Amino acid sequence: MIHRRTRITIAIVVVVLLLLAGAIYLRKTAPPEAAPAAPASTAPATPRAWSSMSPQQQQLLHNYQGKWDSLPPERQQALARGSQRWLSMTPEQKSSAQQRFTQWRAMPPEQRQVLRQRWQQFKSLPPEQQQRVRESFNRFRQMPPARRMELRRQWRQMSPEQRRRSLQRPPPPPLRRSPR
Repeated sequence: MIHRRTRITIAIVVVVLLLLAGAIYLRKTAPPEAAPAAPASTAPATPRAWSSMSPQQQQLLHNYQGKWDSLPPERQQALARGSQRWLSMTPEQKSSAQQRFTQWRAMPPEQRQVLRQRWQQFKSLPPEQQQRVRESFNRFRQMPPARRMELRRQWRQMSPEQRRRSLQRPPPPPLRRSPR
């Protein structure tokens, strides 16, 4: 029998992995052409002039120069935002993003679609829940690899009903560290 705390931890880990896997790939690695569309707003996006971008942005997006005016305004805005974000990254962040981009491109289209859907689910959560998911994910990442593997093994052995019940339980309280 799996202890209650272990079940809760497993549930948190699964939710975090499902939601943040999409977040990680889509938010940081999706190429501009695969980036999810910006949330719909009440006002339509206005076209962005090629000349309104910095020379560095134009250099990054040079493949789009000839067809820029034919792109939908939403796409222009997304590409401009993405290029600006890229330019603000440190070399380490760029290297990491490039590695994740390579992983993204290697995924089958079906897997990419699942990750897009999970990202949308994550983004639809209230900010407090998003923060809890991020914290749980960080706790999971800080666990020793053997512990993470054990939690994954336990999750795979659970029945669908056990998994559902685990996900419905409230998360455990934060672990308290003893003073040093």
